[in-house]
Parts: sequence; C-alpha cells; structure tokens
Amino acid sequence: MTQPITKAIVPAAGLGTRLLPATKSQPKEMLPVGRKPVVQYVVEELQAACLRQILLITAIGKRAIEDHFDSDPELMAALEQAGNEAVLADLTYLQGKSRFFFTRQSTPKGVGHAISLGADFVGGNDFVVALGDSLIAAEDPAAPLKAMMQVHRDLGAAAVVAVEKVLLEEAFRYGIVSIHGAEPPPGEPVAMTDIVEKPPYGTAPTTLAVAARYIFSPAIFEALDRTLPDRRGEVQVSDAIKLLIQQGKPVYAWLLSPGQRRYDVGNFESYFRTFIDFALADERYGYLVRKYLKAMAYEL
Repeated sequence: MTQPITKAIVPAAGLGTRLLPATKSQPKEMLPVGRKPVVQYVVEELQAACLRQILLITAIGKRAIEDHFDSDPELMAALEQAGNEAVLADLTYLQGKSRFFFTRQSTPKGVGHAISLGADFVGGNDFVVALGDSLIAAEDPAAPLKAMMQVHRDLGAAAVVAVEKVLLEEAFRYGIVSIHGAEPPPGEPVAMTDIVEKPPYGTAPTTLAVAARYIFSPAIFEALDRTLPDRRGEVQVSDAIKLLIQQGKPVYAWLLSPGQRRYDVGNFESYFRTFIDFALADERYGYLVRKYLKAMAYEL
C-alpha cells in the first residue's frame, strides 16, 4: 500500500524585486496579508492537509522566515498567563502540528533548483510542493491538496499539478498546461500533454495556468537533474514536468473548483488585491474593513 504523504517543500527563496522597497529588509513571504504573513497561510494550509514535516527553502536575508516558525515558550507562557486566547489561536501553527526544517538556496537558480535541494529531505517518498508566495482562498483552503494527494496515490502519478483558468491576455505570465480533451471538469484529474513556462504573448495553447500547488513522486528529482537552466540561469519546474510527460510518466492537471482561488503576491497589484480580499474576509475585523470601504466609496 502506498504510504500517506507527510512531507512538503515550500520554496521561499525568491528575491522579491518586484516588491521593492517593501522587500528591501524583509522577505516577500513575510509581508502581511490581513493579520498574518503570507507564508503562515501556506503553512497552515499544509498542516490542515496533515503534512507533518515541512521544509522551507530560504535564502540570504530571509532569516525572518526561520524566526517566525521557531518556538517561543516565553511568548506563549506570557499570552497564556494574560489569558489572551485570541492571539494564542493565531499561533497554533507553532503548537506541535508540524516539524519545520530549513535549507538555503545560496544563489537564485529558480524554483526547480530550490525543489531539488529537498531530495534528501524527501527520502524517496511522494511529497507536496507549495510556493511560499501563493495563497489558496476557499472555505477549506486545504481541500485541493487533500484531494490531489488522494488522486496521486490512487493513480500512481508522477505528478499532479493544480491549475486555474486565467484570461487569455494574461496567460503569458504563467506556466500553461495542455491536456487531453476539452476543458477539464473541476476537481477531477485530467492527463497533461504539455506544459510551457510563460509562453510569449498570444501563443498560449490554453488558459489553464499552474496554480502553485504540486504533488510529486521522487521521479521529479531525476527530471530536475536533467533539466537545463533557462536563459536567466534558472531551472524551471515546468521544464522538469514537461520531461516527465515526454518520458510517458503519468502527469495530471487538477482544476481548482469554483470557490477555490489562488492568490499570488509577486507584484504590488496582486499583493494589494490579496490584502484587501483577505482583510474583507477576516472573521474578526472584516466587518470594520467593509464599513470603512463603504464610507470611502462615496469619496472615490
């Protein structure tokens, strides 16, 4: 019987240059979205999907990520003594649900290279990859990963890749996948026939964009080892997935269902949109944000 998937890799080593100067002294993954930094949402999603060992790939200048996931007994004791249950609830990600591991990508060689640094951590097991600058918004943000992991095991897949529909004029910004047949039904695996990273404007074969969540077998590491860097010197995970497809290995796309949405904080426009949407949805302060925005609307 296939073993349950319990390990996840979170690449969080990107330079964040499109978010300067906000990222001059802090990682983009630590930028706040509502009441939490971006990467905390990602980790909480992984924990809710029962992933108990999480490797974060960081880089120089990103020590804040390691500090955020380090235990702080004095802080917890002070909050407990003060009876601050609300803040304690926001810190449950530290309370033994997962073990955190860290390694550094010393030079910016792309997401594919960052994933390859986790080969020893994975140790021959299937695993999850969740990009540290992308959030899933849903009633249950972990639902896509849970379903994808089950499908991966049932089908003996080499990879299951979450995808979302994007506008055709925006497709050049993403990794774009091709599949067997027409548009896939949400929440069901469909065999992939190709994948291309950021196709030139107007050349995208579909509008199915990679949504920053993957389930891989260890076969991805051999594919990454055989993948040449692109013109920027980066190893793209999409090129390694393409190689798996060319080798005839089972690779599937998984379309996010209605009500499940990926948010990316790679630039200011998407970061502002993400912050606003998550702030509006906040169970504690969302009503105040809505009240403020309604008042501001009369002045716009």
